[in-house]
Amino acid sequence: MAHPIGAATASPMLSNEHPDAAALQRARVDLAACFRMAARHGLQEGICNHFSAVVPGRPDLFLVNPYGLAFSEITASSLLVCDLHGNVVEGDGQPEATAFYIHARLHAAKPRARVAFHTHMPYATALAMLEGEPLAWAGQTSLRFYGRLAVDEDYQGLALDEREGDRIAASLGEADVVFMKNHGVMVLGETIAEAWDDLYYLERAAQAQVLAMSTGRKLLRVPDEIARRVAAQEATGRRDSARQHLESVKRILMREEPGFLA
Repeated sequence: MAHPIGAATASPMLSNEHPDAAALQRARVDLAACFRMAARHGLQEGICNHFSAVVPGRPDLFLVNPYGLAFSEITASSLLVCDLHGNVVEGDGQPEATAFYIHARLHAAKPRARVAFHTHMPYATALAMLEGEPLAWAGQTSLRFYGRLAVDEDYQGLALDEREGDRIAASLGEADVVFMKNHGVMVLGETIAEAWDDLYYLERAAQAQVLAMSTGRKLLRVPDEIARRVAAQEATGRRDSARQHLESVKRILMREEPGFLA
C-alpha cells in the first residue's frame, strides 16, 4: 500500500539555485524515459515504486516521481524536486512516503548513489522471496552483478520513518544492487543511464534464472574464478554501453511515445 507524505507547498526555485538548468532538464527527460520504458517492460507495480536522481549541482535536492501517477504517465515536467527533509521545492504533488524515506536517506548517506531505482519487478522480487542468495551465477547476464550485490535480510515492513531508510542505506555497503528480502530490489548508479542499464539487465537475469529453476533441473553454476573474470569484462565500457542503451530508449520513445518529453 502506498502512502503520500505530507510536504510543504511547492515554491519555484530561484534561478541562482540551479547552477545548470539545462543539466536539470536533461535529467528530467532521462528519468522520465526510464519510467516510460520500465512501464513497457512491466517493471512497475501500480502507482507504487519509485526512481530518484540527485539534481545536478545540488546534492541536497533530488528528482522523484509524484504519488498517484503510474510509470506510464510520468513526464519530464511531472517529476518533483524534493529536499532531504521532505519538502517539495518544485512541482505539483507529493512523493509517496516510502519513496521519500528510502531515497532521501540513501542520497544523504551514500553520496556515490546519485541515482536510486526501487521496484517490485516480478522476477527479481520472486528471487527476493526465496531463502539463500538471490542470483545463482548460472547465466552470463547475471555475472555483470557478481561482486556488486548486497542482500537485506531484515525486512521490517513499510519504510514510513527515517529509521527504516537509514537501515536500508546501511545494508548496502559498497554494493550497486540490493535484494530486499520479502520486498523488492534497489539499484544504485552514478548516472541515470547506469541505473537504468542495471535495472533492465537485473530483471532479465532474474527472469532467466526463474525460468531455468522452473524446469526442476539443477542450475549449472559458473565457477567463481570465471564469474570474477566475466564481471571484470562487463565492467569495461559499461558506462558507455549504459549511455547508448538509454539513448536508444529515448529514440524509441520519441518516435512512439513523445509525450514523455512534456
